[in-house]
Amino acid sequence: MTLSVDLYFSFRSPYSYLALPKTLKLVEEYDLTVNLRPVYPLAVRVPGFFKKANPQLIHYIVLDSSRVAQREDIPFRFPRPNPIVQDLTTLEVAAEQPYIHRLTRLGAMAQLEGCALPFTYAIARTLWDGSVDGWNEGDHLARAAEKAGFDLARMDAAIEADPDRYEQVIAGNEKDHAAAGHWGVPTFVFEKEPFFGQDRIDLLVWRMQGKGLTRR
Repeated sequence: MTLSVDLYFSFRSPYSYLALPKTLKLVEEYDLTVNLRPVYPLAVRVPGFFKKANPQLIHYIVLDSSRVAQREDIPFRFPRPNPIVQDLTTLEVAAEQPYIHRLTRLGAMAQLEGCALPFTYAIARTLWDGSVDGWNEGDHLARAAEKAGFDLARMDAAIEADPDRYEQVIAGNEKDHAAAGHWGVPTFVFEKEPFFGQDRIDLLVWRMQGKGLTRR
C-alpha cells in the first residue's frame, strides 16, 4: 500500500531546500507519495516575527544551514536576491513582496497539477545551489521550470489571471500546517503527526515503517 505524507515548504527556508534531496530519495526508494504544499515564510505569515526573535537566530541559521549543506554535500549558497525583501539590519520586512508571492503561487499551481515536488526542487536549486546570481532575471526560472516539465510563461499568465485561486491554495496549506501542530518549515506530516526539520526525516521513515512502508 502506498503511504502518503504532506511536506510544508517555504522557498525562503534554507532547511526546506536542504530537505529536498533526501525527500526525492525517499520517493525513489519507497512506495511513498510526498505531497509538497508551499506556504509563505514566517516573515510573511507572522509580521514582526524576526524583530521579536533573539537577534542571534539569523546568525545561527546561516551557520547551521551552511554546515548541514557541507556535511550532506548539497550545493548551497543563500539566494541572490533574497526571496524576501527585508532589511537585514533592522529586520524590517517590506510590505511589497514580489519574489516570494510569485514563487509560492507557482508552487501552489504545481501542487494543483500534482507535480509540486519535482517543480519545487528545480526552482529551489536555481535559488539555492549557488550557480546563479539574479535568479529572478533572464530565463533562469524558465529553464528550471522546463526541466520539470512546466512552461513558466503559461504559469505566470494563469496566476496573473486568477491570483486568488492560488492564494486560496496557499491559505489552505497554511491552515492545515497549523492544524498539524507546527509552524516551522520544512514540516512533514504523516497521519496527523508532525516531523519538523530536515533532520527528522530518519524519524519519519521509522514511523512510516511501523505503518507498513515498503521499498519499491
